[in-house]
Amino acid sequence: MKVDLHLHDSKYSNDSRVSIAEIIEEAKKKGLDGIALTNHENIEVKKEVEELVKKYQFPIFPGVEYLTKDGDIVAFGVDKLPEEQLTAQEFIDYVNNCGGVCTAAHPFRTNNRGLKEKLNIVKGLTAIEGYNGSTQDIHNDMAAQIGKKIGVQVIGSSDAHIQNKVGVFATLLPYPVKNVKELIEALKTNKCKPLIFKDGKYEIIEY
Repeated sequence: MKVDLHLHDSKYSNDSRVSIAEIIEEAKKKGLDGIALTNHENIEVKKEVEELVKKYQFPIFPGVEYLTKDGDIVAFGVDKLPEEQLTAQEFIDYVNNCGGVCTAAHPFRTNNRGLKEKLNIVKGLTAIEGYNGSTQDIHNDMAAQIGKKIGVQVIGSSDAHIQNKVGVFATLLPYPVKNVKELIEALKTNKCKPLIFKDGKYEIIEY
């Protein structure tokens, strides 16, 4: 199952210029099988997901991109966000205790919102976003290589804020999933693969 696991819609992320309808339109056009909506410090889309899935007949997985004191983390499986900003390790522990999973988002992006070398220290990450559509290739490569070094699976995501960026990178899950609970279990298998959309189709990225 091919899923873009990091997307921002204009309703819940102020920096996004793409609506949920446009995200789904582009996802279907590229051949994705599902999307995750991971808005900044906002989980309100969870309330709409059931209705949106019925409306568009397309799998949608609500998550969040949370800015810790050490950088951004994408998480699935939390119903409430911490009231105070946490360190990366504190947030990872919080999400894991909720039964969720965490991905280090764009770890080496130059805007200082990635975990960078702290990836060598933190424990409990389920994945590293090695391929991010809003990050330079050199910094994506750094993320992929550190994932390989520390033994954390590397995934791909678009981090799209405009329509044509949706699905430029994605993740191949080991089997189809229908909801966030099943997505979490699929991510925990450690068998996910990063994908790139190239020449009208998806290819697994070898790193």
